[in-house]
Amino acid sequence: MDIKQQTMDLIDNLKAICHNYGLGNDGNEYKVIVQVFLYKFLNDKFGYELKKISPVIASAKKWDEAYTAMPEDERMDLLDSLSPDVLRLNPEHLISFLWNQQQKGDFDVIFDSTMVDIADKNISIFSTQTANNTKIPLFEKLTNYVTDDSQRAQFARALVDKLAKFSFEDAFGESYDFFATVFEYLIKDYNTNGGGVYAEYYTPHFIAVIMAKLLVGKDTDLHNIECYDPAAGTGTLLMAIGHQVGEDKCTIFAQDRSQKSNKMLKLNLILNGLVSSLDHAIQGDTLTNPYHMSDDGTNLRQFDYVVCNPPFKLDFSETRESLAAMGTRFWAGVPSVPGKKKESMAIYTCFVQHFINSIKSTGKGAIVVPTGFLTAKNGIEKKIREYLVEKKMLMGVVSMPSNIFANTGTNVSVVFVDKANKYDDVVLMDASKLGEIVKEGKNQKTVLRQEEIDQIIETFINREMKDDFSVLVSYDALKEKGCSFSAGQYFEVKIEYVDITEEEFIKQMDGYMTSLSERFREGAELEKRILEQMGGLKF
Repeated sequence: MDIKQQTMDLIDNLKAICHNYGLGNDGNEYKVIVQVFLYKFLNDKFGYELKKISPVIASAKKWDEAYTAMPEDERMDLLDSLSPDVLRLNPEHLISFLWNQQQKGDFDVIFDSTMVDIADKNISIFSTQTANNTKIPLFEKLTNYVTDDSQRAQFARALVDKLAKFSFEDAFGESYDFFATVFEYLIKDYNTNGGGVYAEYYTPHFIAVIMAKLLVGKDTDLHNIECYDPAAGTGTLLMAIGHQVGEDKCTIFAQDRSQKSNKMLKLNLILNGLVSSLDHAIQGDTLTNPYHMSDDGTNLRQFDYVVCNPPFKLDFSETRESLAAMGTRFWAGVPSVPGKKKESMAIYTCFVQHFINSIKSTGKGAIVVPTGFLTAKNGIEKKIREYLVEKKMLMGVVSMPSNIFANTGTNVSVVFVDKANKYDDVVLMDASKLGEIVKEGKNQKTVLRQEEIDQIIETFINREMKDDFSVLVSYDALKEKGCSFSAGQYFEVKIEYVDITEEEFIKQMDGYMTSLSERFREGAELEKRILEQMGGLKF
């Protein structure tokens, strides 16, 4: 069995344990799964890195036993030699140590204390924080989520038992695609806050890849790049752009108000070797309290690449007035509070403005919007489109197929912005007819095939025009059509002309006349019968 399937089996086994102890579909299940999975990953990564610098540990039958048997001063020297992005573990933190403690009656206390101790000792590197600078530790107590006290020790034993029987070692040579697939599999059951509240906790992997590849394009001379997502969710978009740029060439910046997203984002960053960016993963409201500011604290910080898949609609009536007071920042306006259905407030229009403001003058960005944004005839949406056209910073737009997200039927498009744009026209693409329908649970969703993903990327980057698929449109043409970003409005309507002889023309006209005469005759007969039947009716 390959390592990917083994990893997925581990996830399934951990979820089964949660279900057996009453945590299935509980709001805390994801906390257990994410943390335990991460603990196992970091435990094995620690051993993997020790082997690289210690011949004694590398040649040992069991690395954890060799590490535990070392004199303390030798262990300290080893820890000092490790890269800062490797978690520091004492012998009593290792899974093998916990395994040997299982028979103790208070094993749940031992397990929880171990989690908290690991988090405390590594808090300087392995923590995220809130917008108010409160540190969020890597791990927390878990067994307290099992309501029945008498079951907690057994719950902890079951978790450790599964962890001890698996090894990540074969996965450390794998690339971004492996961890992206595993991550998507791990969080799929917790991606439930969909629809109008949070459109997605993660963006489908293939959309993230398309956005990243179109943004980076053919540019390979990249150094010290800063990537940002103001509605980061689980960080799928950031991982894709980070991978496209090169994990060793970029720093990730993120903000999202969801605690749940922050935990998953933390896991995603660590799995993808972006530990140094943990400190920039902020939990907090981006619109009311943006954390990433300029050095003097007076303006928003600006980045080389900005990506975003914001919530589309949300009730933010409580903070609406404070946003509306920031006229410079929200230059196109802030949606009013409706009398009914406050949850329908188009909060994404605020995120689009924040997104544009956060791009450097030499930077690029891509944001997911509802397709209705492309053609809205008035309001904030149209003002934003006019702004992008007036500033000539629109790079292009790709309209995606319906049901790209399994849990929302909203059609989506991706708007690409390039503030250093050098072209006089933009690429508008209608990819809505691509993809195949697949079933996911009770829902259906559309998935793009690899050749279709390649088609979108190559056509966009090479700025090709293809019938009923892509078109290059000048800024003047955009203005003439009310700054509509819908590709279909600019496709050329083609009429095919066929040369025919006089004889062929006469023959075709005779056919039309004969057919028309027949229709007239049938109509006259029908009229006659109706009048006869009407005349026969009696009171």
